[in-house]
Amino acid sequence: MTDSSKTSAILLIHCPDKPGIVVAITEFIHKNDGNILYLDQHVDTERGVFFMRIEWDLGNFVIQREKIAEYFETLVASRYEMVSQLSFSDTKQRMALFVSKMSHCFYDLLARYECGELNVEIPVIVSNHPDLQLAAERLGIEYHCISVNKENKKQQEEKQKLLLAEHNIDFIVLARYMQVLSDDFVKDYPQRIINIHHSFLPAFPGGRPYHSAYERGVKIIGATSHYVTADLDAGPIIEQDVVHVSHKDSVEDMVRIGRDLEKIVLARAVRHHVHHDLLVYENRTVVFE
Repeated sequence: MTDSSKTSAILLIHCPDKPGIVVAITEFIHKNDGNILYLDQHVDTERGVFFMRIEWDLGNFVIQREKIAEYFETLVASRYEMVSQLSFSDTKQRMALFVSKMSHCFYDLLARYECGELNVEIPVIVSNHPDLQLAAERLGIEYHCISVNKENKKQQEEKQKLLLAEHNIDFIVLARYMQVLSDDFVKDYPQRIINIHHSFLPAFPGGRPYHSAYERGVKIIGATSHYVTADLDAGPIIEQDVVHVSHKDSVEDMVRIGRDLEKIVLARAVRHHVHHDLLVYENRTVVFE
């Protein structure tokens, strides 16, 4: 049985901006004996939209956790046209990893998972190549090799979706999975598929972006992690970073630096998702630090 004194509720909110929102939310928590642990808010003045992340201790909270969302909708959210997402700190999300042959992000996430840094469960790994199966088996994670090509894409994606449903997957991380997911696949996991890639796009597309960037003498290398949408590499951005390079760096140096950065940026993005630190509005994210 979970010790509720160590459990918190996390509420993500957005709604039209108007006076009284913060008071209404904090009063709801206070009147039901909740102790606020974290509160952050942001107003998009151009769009007139209010955003908030608020977290409170459930140790003495009067409302049973399975009723909190219903009570909040009735007493607060409906008055302010709020869209809200309620989560709990003791709930581990179930994450599926999709990977091809490039292993740097894959191994980094597994290492963070193994040492307890990522508060998730990884019941299944999906790949279109068998190369990384031993790493999965060492941790007791199911590894399914499902080869995908133009001719069998629809059929193979149906296999993948059945597998994800069987394991009750909450979200997917593309750890350099070198296949483009179909629109139908993406629609089944809105704001629940996280991707990582270098930030040379659109200037240096194709299979050898580091070589193209080297020829142009770029001075920074970047990485971008975002939610996957039907528009390729155009989903809401979760995390980005850059590192400086110079004429002294070879193509091999740039590839190594870029891969190191991709690992860090993807891990940050996964953490934000797992900790419910961000919400999506239109095609942008609000990330609460």
